[in-house]
Amino acid sequence: MSLQVNLRHLEAHEVRLEGQLPSCELDIDTKDEVIRVDQPLDYELEVQKVEGALLVQGRLRLMLDCQCVRCLKSFGFPLELKGWVCHLPLRGEDRVKVVNECVDLTPYVREDILLEIPQHPLCRPGCRGLAKTLGGNAAWAGNSGPAEAGGSPAWAELNKLKF
Repeated sequence: MSLQVNLRHLEAHEVRLEGQLPSCELDIDTKDEVIRVDQPLDYELEVQKVEGALLVQGRLRLMLDCQCVRCLKSFGFPLELKGWVCHLPLRGEDRVKVVNECVDLTPYVREDILLEIPQHPLCRPGCRGLAKTLGGNAAWAGNSGPAEAGGSPAWAELNKLKF
């Protein structure tokens, strides 16, 4: 079931749409191994017919399943479009496709969600990723950076220089 609005219902008054759209209906392929769209989309929308067009306003919320690009930790990323607005003309060359007096809003929702998906998801802004230990194995860095974990001997020699 896609996110559709019936034009006949809009003749008398605006229509309010609320609910969830399964992720399979969104058909979002991020083409990225660190971002998955497995959760349903929550939506609260108001649709009005305004001078030969549809005006759609509301809120979209989608939880993304991500993997941090620095430390590889899995985390949830709440993607929320609070003031989402979409203007869809019903006439002219840019008009929306009407099937059985219904307009499918799903492609327009999908497009704006794709624009908001983070390019490089981080579990937290200060994530320093994986640090190398003295044994050469990668270990969780936590709040410490490479300098606190021993660092490179070359940097230690450079730090002794006085200018």
